[in-house]
Amino acid sequence: MPTTISIDGRSLDLTRLAAVAAGETVSLAPTVVEQIKASRRVVERVLATERTVYGINTGFGRLSSKRVAPDQLRQLQRNLVRSHSAGVGECLPPDQVRAMIVLRANSLVQGFSGVRLELVEALLAMLNAGITPLVPSRGSVGASGDLAPLAHVALGLMGEGQCHHQGQNLPAAEALARAGLSPVEYEAKEALALINGTQLMTAVGGLALERAGRLLKAADIVGAMSLEALLGTDSVFDPAIHACRPHPGQVQVADNLRRCLSGSELIASHVDCPKVQDPYSLRCIPQVHGASRDGWSWAVSVVEREMNAASDNPVVLPESDRIMSGGNFHGAPVALALDCAAVALSYLGSMSERRCDKLLNPDESGLPAFLVRDSGLNSGLMLTQYVSAALVNEIKVLSHPASSDSVPTSAGHEDHVSMGPGAAYKLEVVVKNLEQIVANEWLCACQALEFHRPLSFGPATEIGLACLREQVACVTDDRPLAEDLATARELIANGELVRRVEGAIGDLEALMSSSVAI
Repeated sequence: MPTTISIDGRSLDLTRLAAVAAGETVSLAPTVVEQIKASRRVVERVLATERTVYGINTGFGRLSSKRVAPDQLRQLQRNLVRSHSAGVGECLPPDQVRAMIVLRANSLVQGFSGVRLELVEALLAMLNAGITPLVPSRGSVGASGDLAPLAHVALGLMGEGQCHHQGQNLPAAEALARAGLSPVEYEAKEALALINGTQLMTAVGGLALERAGRLLKAADIVGAMSLEALLGTDSVFDPAIHACRPHPGQVQVADNLRRCLSGSELIASHVDCPKVQDPYSLRCIPQVHGASRDGWSWAVSVVEREMNAASDNPVVLPESDRIMSGGNFHGAPVALALDCAAVALSYLGSMSERRCDKLLNPDESGLPAFLVRDSGLNSGLMLTQYVSAALVNEIKVLSHPASSDSVPTSAGHEDHVSMGPGAAYKLEVVVKNLEQIVANEWLCACQALEFHRPLSFGPATEIGLACLREQVACVTDDRPLAEDLATARELIANGELVRRVEGAIGDLEALMSSSVAI
């Protein structure tokens, strides 16, 4: 049943962000009404004086020293939105624009931006009506905020530009009219408050991190399946080993693997084999997957903090009746976190591709070459590893940080920028590539396990095998694999594999200390 997400400026998390992106409606918490009004009163008092205050009655960026006359302040707002609606490239999908809108609203309701309550209500009314302005994806350097993308949102709210509504791209004024809404006339400070924030990078990066939470769990499940198929040992997951080096992610992954493999007849069948140690891609799953989890968890904590912060300039401080210029729009914290998350998650791909190769290599697996009988006539799953290798290479390129670069803007006035949007877009591709890499490994692990029947497997392995086999048959003779690979990826991306396994063995705790509910 549909629910409504209430925003109060303090409690938005990645789970709620993803829900709004997927279509949930949003309401204002009653507690925010007075703080929004109090903030606006500070702006109104400034307007009643002759004071010059940046963002209220001045130009912007390098033009901040230019005073604007009182009778031109509304025109100043319109000009700011129009001039900054300068994005290029493909437009963002509606879910990412919805995430941007709710994030900006959640910042405004904190009462540090000086906007009218009516503006926030209009922003949410547009969101709840399913209207998303068309926002070109390129053009933001992540300081002073995500100016161009947020300007396109503000442009739609004032009835200009194009919007997506009910499957169509329409003139914004027409889309608003169809929903019974009117364009907004921005008052002093409001246009700047709408566009001066980090909501593009936080939206795109936040949704990628939410998706990565499911991926981390799936990687543990599939890694356990591969270990079982490759006749690896579960003794390396003994809690005593990991208590000696208690990184939270490592300890969690070791526990996950023990539960995934518990009671496996296949593992018990070779407990006395002469092999002393497994390769690192099996033996070190807790250490490597665990490091990925720890990096992901830190990035989530940064992004969720940003989601509930006021990334505005100037900030309005009602308690002290002040308006103060600062640099809260700078995307450095988010950019760094997203770049680090891409590096951390890349470990999953490198490990998964190596296990995939071992499953396909008869010298490593002891199974038919490329996991198909009558190999030679048949090539079996040979190309799955090629695909993984290509995607791993792409991830390595994308792991280079965007945030280590800076190109000055605004005639040198904004002389250091975050490049956070680039970090967000890279992370989005990294996560999608990793979903496919883990799916490729899953396909190979299931194929390999078929050769080990009639022995029974660990509970997660049995469930993982059954889950895939409902939609992807065992490969007995060569057939096109593209559809199989896409199906396996979707079962990982939509959380179906994880839901089934957790239903049997309990929560795999991909979140650890995060608030994200996967």
